[in-house]
Amino acid sequence: MQIDVRHTTTYRYGQTARYSIQSLRLTPLNFDGQRVLSWSIEAPGIKSAVHFTDSFGNLVHLISIAADHDHVEIRAAGVVETDDTMGVVRGLTEPSQLRVYLRQTPMTIADPAIEALARSCAHRSILDQLHALMKAVHNAVVYETGATHVHTNAAEALAAGRGVCQDHAHIFISAARVLAVPARYVNGYFLSGTLSPADAHHAWAEAWVEGLGWVGFDPANLVCPTERYVRLASGLDAAFAAPIRGTRRGGEKEALDVVVEVNQQVAGQQ
Repeated sequence: MQIDVRHTTTYRYGQTARYSIQSLRLTPLNFDGQRVLSWSIEAPGIKSAVHFTDSFGNLVHLISIAADHDHVEIRAAGVVETDDTMGVVRGLTEPSQLRVYLRQTPMTIADPAIEALARSCAHRSILDQLHALMKAVHNAVVYETGATHVHTNAAEALAAGRGVCQDHAHIFISAARVLAVPARYVNGYFLSGTLSPADAHHAWAEAWVEGLGWVGFDPANLVCPTERYVRLASGLDAAFAAPIRGTRRGGEKEALDVVVEVNQQVAGQQ
């Protein structure tokens, strides 16, 4: 399947910003089941951007604006060809050792409720534990836009019983680490179809299964990622895998607008 992605992020400031710097994890990688046919990023300073691979294997572009500005617009777009690998992820460069993905972060630290959720899925094979955990998280947290915010952690989302894909992924990751299974957060895109919720910009989790490697689990949609998913970046939690992170001087009263369009490309379409 060929998937066309258009991702535009615009920051507008009520007061002039004097300087800003941002790290962009906006470039999908090639691996088994995912091939990038075309991709481009348009952003201030992108032509002179420093680029590097971070400790999680993500390609990062570092851009900066050293002049007064009242907005920043960043566009990423391209076509990615995907295959259904039943969630198994192979062929990526893995700079970090597995034990790194056992470390809890402030967003994923487990409380007694998460520990209990994890224990309820134990006493079976690792793969069966993870499928049971995906279902348990899906059932425990109803998908509801606006019920949480970007700083809501796994324990808070589970206690609320409502959240979005970020919350489902954080809870799954936290519980998997309780079970001593390395797990990581994945940011990417989802081509809507019969599954629900149909978020174009989406998040899910990956866990390490001995003999298989990394396997994706999407508790929000209760599936392992298929050819409808485009994998963008990964990390210990949402902050480590964020498509855009940055800082600035000035630029108070920031307004953020994100538009993501994900469509299947028809054969012969440009």
